[in-house]
Amino acid sequence: MQSKLGLPDLEIILALQRGRTLAGAAERLKVDTSTVFRSIKRIEKDIGELLFERGRQGYLATELGRTLASHAERIEAQLEEAREAAFDQAAEPSGALRLTMTDTLLHSVLLPVLPRFSAAYPRIKLELVTTNVLANLSQRDADIAIRVTSAPPEHLVGIRLGTMRSAVYAGKDYLAAQPEGRHYSEMDWIALDDSLPDHPSQYWRRQRYPKLAPRHRLSNLLAVGGAVVNGMGVGIVPLAVLREHPQAVIVDGPLPELDIGLWALAHPDTRYLGRMKAMFDFLRSEIALPA
Repeated sequence: MQSKLGLPDLEIILALQRGRTLAGAAERLKVDTSTVFRSIKRIEKDIGELLFERGRQGYLATELGRTLASHAERIEAQLEEAREAAFDQAAEPSGALRLTMTDTLLHSVLLPVLPRFSAAYPRIKLELVTTNVLANLSQRDADIAIRVTSAPPEHLVGIRLGTMRSAVYAGKDYLAAQPEGRHYSEMDWIALDDSLPDHPSQYWRRQRYPKLAPRHRLSNLLAVGGAVVNGMGVGIVPLAVLREHPQAVIVDGPLPELDIGLWALAHPDTRYLGRMKAMFDFLRSEIALPA
């Protein structure tokens, strides 16, 4: 007998896959947890197959559950396109747009230009989330991820915004206090902490100066840049962070070994939405990284 699976059922399956818990799904659907629980059990009984397995990390979709959630995502994207077409998206893109990036990229690359985007598109509401982890764009944790990478994930689409370049920096006052002729590798070194052990700057330092032991460690490159300009020592910082800073001096570089692409990435099913196209076009024309 053919299943009675309908659009509301697919919406529930997708919400539980994204929310990972009954509470997470209920929040997305604006219902209570018992409604989600009963609905999933009803759908599984109707289909005759298990769609979710409950584990320590919450509800994990089975292969069939993931397949149905994928169909639901495509339908959701098509509905969004239809709604925007009905609202005449070409005239004025609208809606919420969630971007994820690191703290460093937010403050050094995005915030200087986003006010112009907000002025140009007053009906688009921006949500800016900072994290070092690439958001799961398939589960709509974010709409667009801004990331530095040499190999963007194949399942995502996007545009390369330029090349992030880095150099060894020191503060002017700190350098002035050093003995004449002292090499920067003998100065107080500022580095990322162990939360980012494989960062290219860490690898470069270990390869170039294997005996160098950093004196200060910080959690992100923005903090490293702040420590440098405030005279705590020398460190590797992206040019975008310290561009034209009056207290920052390049003591080595830019370092071509640390060149890495800056990308704006999205899920293929959402890239044609009006607000998504508006942001991609804006970033392509407005982001200018120092060379």
